[in-house]
Amino acid sequence: MRIDKYLKNARIIKRRTVAKEACEQDRVLINGKPAKPGSEVKEGDTIIVRFGSGEYKVRVLTTPEHVTKDGAAAMYEVIV
Repeated sequence: MRIDKYLKNARIIKRRTVAKEACEQDRVLINGKPAKPGSEVKEGDTIIVRFGSGEYKVRVLTTPEHVTKDGAAAMYEVIV
């Protein structure tokens, strides 16, 4: 699944266009490497999203095409 779509489906970022812009500004990393909006993400990958002065680090658990609001939190686990 594309990283911009994954971030939207997992509700880490609210809109896909915002996720796309974050990727273009090198604020999203997949396994430590800068991600383009079309970069593929799979189970087991580590994603880091930089927000302002902080960052949000998660591990991908599932990549379903369609997900409910309640199921979004089950798509990833937060890494501290």
